[in-house]
Amino acid sequence: MLKIDDYAAFCRVATPFYYYDIDLFTRTADLVAGLSERTGIQVHYSLKANSDHRLNDILSARGIGADCVSGDEIEFAVGCGYDPKKIFFAGVGKTDKEICQAFQVGIGAFVVESLEEIEIVGDIARRLGRKAPVSLRINPNIDPHTHHYITTGLYEDKFGISDRSFDEAVAMVLGNPYIDVFGLQFHIGSQIMEVADVVKLECEKVNDIVARFEAAGMEVKNIDLGGGLGVDYDEPDDNPLPDFEVWFKTIADNLKRRPDQTVHVEPGRSLVAQSGSLITEVLYVKKGENRRFLMVDAGMNDLIRPALYGAYHKIENVTAFYEDGPKRENRVYDVVGPVCESADCFGKERVLAKSRRGDRIAIRSAGAYGQVMASHYNMRPLAPSVYSDRLAEAPRKKDYFIGE
Repeated sequence: MLKIDDYAAFCRVATPFYYYDIDLFTRTADLVAGLSERTGIQVHYSLKANSDHRLNDILSARGIGADCVSGDEIEFAVGCGYDPKKIFFAGVGKTDKEICQAFQVGIGAFVVESLEEIEIVGDIARRLGRKAPVSLRINPNIDPHTHHYITTGLYEDKFGISDRSFDEAVAMVLGNPYIDVFGLQFHIGSQIMEVADVVKLECEKVNDIVARFEAAGMEVKNIDLGGGLGVDYDEPDDNPLPDFEVWFKTIADNLKRRPDQTVHVEPGRSLVAQSGSLITEVLYVKKGENRRFLMVDAGMNDLIRPALYGAYHKIENVTAFYEDGPKRENRVYDVVGPVCESADCFGKERVLAKSRRGDRIAIRSAGAYGQVMASHYNMRPLAPSVYSDRLAEAPRKKDYFIGE
């Protein structure tokens, strides 16, 4: 069950909202920063997972870098205290404006995805009178055994440079005086649970590719293995911390690297997912012909992952747990929101404590790709961030019938 230190204050907050367990998040950040220091593997947080300012302040304060996929993410990262030299600019569709923003900030590396992008980044560098630090993103053609929407390292995916273009890529970067070769970058997908097996395979393939590039005359000073470490969406309380130790150890044991080479990783989901929950309130309990519907005040505009990916999030009745303990019997519900779309469903046939109007529901493991993907669809307001240690500062629930 979701940990809440001050349940009374929690119940005064207006719903829906994103609730961040700051203690868990800090423990996660400290663990990763410690592993980074111990192994010499540099960490760059994938900002697209969650762009909450306070969370990013905590990460940057621990010396973690940032992986960005837009010009505005780069400027936001600098505003959160990330060292510009530890900021990587990835993404398959960089605009001229964004490339210029990155040059102005002085980022550590442009992660280029294609031969065409090498040419464009080099030309903009020439026009600015600058040199572009370039890391080539390689498509290693590895199946990470995850959802097809979040695989990124197969030949049919839109990401990276495939082996048929390696020689031409080397010739382009070495032949352009406005490009400084930073290294090679790899990323095979997200929500990888078979960590040891998949990452070992990635390292073995990376070893071969790095050797091939160096044999062609390109010194590879930096090797970036991307991110993708998965989290336990089924039982977040049993596994609040992902297998960071296994991930770092597998890399350290299987990746060949010289003392002059630096290894980088780019976790996103694994750093923030378990620390965040979407909190919503029951509006109605509706009996259909064959189902019970639990209608809540959060919608797919607040958390689109179930509608977009069919993603699973554990759902809990917080009120029943904290107020009634085991007294309420269980019921089976479809948990649905107020948005005028049939896809606005957080979970079907979920077993929850018998629920009533006004109960608070927690949709767990929503810290990654939750709040950051929210929209104003149906002109609904965005759910705010609320922190476990600052409940008194959160927006209060209003009483619309005062003086009735």
